[in-house]
Amino acid sequence: MSLEPAGSRSLDPHLRRYAARAAGMTASEVRALFAVASRPEVVSLAGGMPNLAALPLDSLSGEVASIISKDGLVALQYGSAHGLPELRDQICEVMALEGVTGHPDDVVVTVGSQMGLDMVTRIFCDPGDVVIAEGPSYVGALGTFAAYQADVVHVAMDDEGLVPDALREALRAAESAGRRVKFLYTIPNFHNPAGVTLAVPRRAEVLDICRQHNVLVVEDNPYGLLGFDGQTYPALRSMDPDNVVYLGSFSKTFAAGLRVGWVLAPHAVREKLMLAAESATLCPPTLNQMIVSRYLATHDWKGQIKSFQSAYRDRRDAMIAGLEQHMPPDCSWTVPAGGFFVWMTVPEGVDTKAMLPRAVTARVAYVSGTGFYADGFGSRQMRLSFCYPTPERIQEGVRRLAAVLAAELELSRTFGPIHQRPVSGPQVPGPDIA
Repeated sequence: MSLEPAGSRSLDPHLRRYAARAAGMTASEVRALFAVASRPEVVSLAGGMPNLAALPLDSLSGEVASIISKDGLVALQYGSAHGLPELRDQICEVMALEGVTGHPDDVVVTVGSQMGLDMVTRIFCDPGDVVIAEGPSYVGALGTFAAYQADVVHVAMDDEGLVPDALREALRAAESAGRRVKFLYTIPNFHNPAGVTLAVPRRAEVLDICRQHNVLVVEDNPYGLLGFDGQTYPALRSMDPDNVVYLGSFSKTFAAGLRVGWVLAPHAVREKLMLAAESATLCPPTLNQMIVSRYLATHDWKGQIKSFQSAYRDRRDAMIAGLEQHMPPDCSWTVPAGGFFVWMTVPEGVDTKAMLPRAVTARVAYVSGTGFYADGFGSRQMRLSFCYPTPERIQEGVRRLAAVLAAELELSRTFGPIHQRPVSGPQVPGPDIA
């Protein structure tokens, strides 16, 4: 029997069955464009895909074969939702590079850090709760918060990261309005998408503000070991272990396709995360964990990270040189000290989302800034990724983008600014714009 009223027609016969939280979910409007952007003739400055060319694939293939042949009965079997004990020990060694003193029992291995963020949001946020996040913020996090019907309040950043006074004011405003703020979500190191890093003197201040207002801190740190000068910054978790949940990942420092991440949480929170993990996946893939563990045990993974740092630094330098050479006046951009991304602001009169189809036609792609805000801002911004293309391709991509932007500015001067119709509801990103 049909659930639709008589005489009505719907492309989705299940429309009335969905939960309320699914009603506003929409796929990103740029996803179809990235099917075109993946063609080899298009220079993609959009996706945050790590460049894996420097990995020792020959030796890794031998290690994977050895795991299957010698330990296959374990590797291909169900495991614990907690994660392999030996891997949790090694994760603590990795975090120690940023000053974190963690116990393996408080580490929960996840299917990528995105799963960790989903679990943290699920156990803390009720519909209508507030999450504080930098503006702009990671698109995947915004999609997760929207899926659990949490409201995002953005706080400003500058060249030194999150602005403490803006955080303080946002928390006071929420309290005055009687709203519950559950946590601050922050990417302190080499921010995605803004490319900036939270200044060390600000870190203690941010933590103190959150303590004063009884707000948890969720620290997302996938890029922390990818500083171009080799510097590592003290993790927020290292400064306030009892009030910081730390999200980590091997996607940027080893292999994104294995989808191995982790959460380090205060002990009581760990118990809730374990229950959430069991209900979501039963357990993370044992084989993938064993591959990561074997890699950490048998390879010079610290030396490999240095190779990544050098490769990404060369690509960053190529992008900045291209922007300085080709971009029209009144453009501005961040100069990241690590990570994958440059955040660019274009002149008045240009809408980067409306311009995107014309950029793809000119064989270059980026991510428009609107996807990184929950409140419709970002139409004059774009995220440019330098992690995957070669330096030569990056410079060619920037040259193409500059030509598109110059033509857009000429159109704006002639006909007035072109504004994109706002998209209602959260946009769910694909892995091509992570």
